[in-house]
Amino acid sequence: MEPMFRGTTICAVKRNGKIAVAGDGQVTLQQSIIFKGNAKKVRRIYNNNVVVGFAGSVADAFSLIERFEGILNKYAGNLMRSAVELAQMWREDKFARQLEAMMIVADKENILVLDGTGNVIEPQDGICAIGSGGNYALAAARALVQNTDYEAKDIAYKALKVASEICVYTNDNIVVEEM
Repeated sequence: MEPMFRGTTICAVKRNGKIAVAGDGQVTLQQSIIFKGNAKKVRRIYNNNVVVGFAGSVADAFSLIERFEGILNKYAGNLMRSAVELAQMWREDKFARQLEAMMIVADKENILVLDGTGNVIEPQDGICAIGSGGNYALAAARALVQNTDYEAKDIAYKALKVASEICVYTNDNIVVEEM
């Protein structure tokens, strides 16, 4: 049986003209072993103009990020067009269909959620989250947006912090990238 590295939480927030994407650093082996606590699952690509956060299988996510950056290069950084192309490839390619990961991608104006079934979703309220603690982070981020004046980066960070206190597959080694 080959090892499965899984679990994480990624949260993105758009507020006051800024977008922040936050992710934790835990890599879980199988269902019970914390393999690494300081992985960087949120990173900048395409000349630092796009932020990507991934959840799911680490190896699969790296494969998708590499393909996504190639598509961004092909379409001169057009996030929506590149996301649709990646989703189409992901859905149609026999190898890519086996990849077990989700991604949040963002540029200075847009946040999108991409998954292996071909979905490209723009969050209605400028807030989204994926991964094992995604629902916790999403609820916390929505509450913070509705009840505070915090900036996007603070909301994303605090939402991940809440998720890390509830989800066993999420830790509090949080990386935040802001556009």
